[in-house]
Amino acid sequence: MPFFKRRALVAGALGLPALLHPPARASSWPSRPIRFVVPFVPGGATDASARVIAEFLSRRYATPIVVENRPGASGGVAGEFVARSAPDGQTWLIAPAFPLATGPLLNSRLPYDPQRDLTPVSMVFTTDHVMTVNSALKAQNLQEFITEARARREPLRYGSPGIGSGSHMMGEMLRMRTGLDLIHVPYRGLAAAVADQLAGHIELMFDQLPTSLPHIRSGRVHAIAMTGAGRNANLPEVATVAETLPGYEAQSWNAVAVRAGTPPELVARISADIRDALNDPAARAKLEPLGADYAASTPAEMAAVLQAEVTRWEPVIRAAGISMS
Repeated sequence: MPFFKRRALVAGALGLPALLHPPARASSWPSRPIRFVVPFVPGGATDASARVIAEFLSRRYATPIVVENRPGASGGVAGEFVARSAPDGQTWLIAPAFPLATGPLLNSRLPYDPQRDLTPVSMVFTTDHVMTVNSALKAQNLQEFITEARARREPLRYGSPGIGSGSHMMGEMLRMRTGLDLIHVPYRGLAAAVADQLAGHIELMFDQLPTSLPHIRSGRVHAIAMTGAGRNANLPEVATVAETLPGYEAQSWNAVAVRAGTPPELVARISADIRDALNDPAARAKLEPLGADYAASTPAEMAAVLQAEVTRWEPVIRAAGISMS
């Protein structure tokens, strides 16, 4: 069953009946500037991607696309804003897993239901994570890390940008798969976690490759394994976690969604236009330095990714008792 369901909206916790938001007609769309909502402060791959797509499609539509940064609640503020918008295709959300898929698993009080209130449009990019250790450990690969960790008398500490983050759940998945004594240390943001790893206060991190790569190349941390399905071209000598622990796979990603009830033909049009934007040579030149793998998808393909994300992380979240409520 697809993770997102397109169905008529009824009056509920999110407020007004659907009759107050009549569906848009694709022939008259867009009728005003489009709002492209980003769940983070300006800067970073998500925000930059939204701005590149907005620039390209503003020219195509001859209508402004205004990027709005609405940070807070791990993306929940932005997700709720779009979930409350009209189903007219004029308010878009670009976001990672929490606002679009795993949020209800992590926060029982999330004020919207992504399955009910949002419709998938297109994937935008994926980013591999790399497992790194600092000089406190001698391990150069995952098997050596497991052996060294099991021989230690003290637990190893791994940092993340916060409870429920991808880095947190990747660490918990490793702990569950190996039985290692690992302690999660949450930080208020990635920069603080990276700084503490470099300073030796924590030994282990699961970080997006673009952030870790400079420290790996300088020798300040060692790359132990990649978390994606295959080896990364930037570090082809570094094996994946799955080469030692079959079935382990995890990436960060961002995707675009709109309010549920948006006409399917309009969703399909936006999806195709995002694909054109991501394939445009000028846009690609701006996106490639961000270090992510950019690729659009159909709405159905994105829905399959969201379902796979829930299937992957629900057992980890339940077993580890991860909660943001």
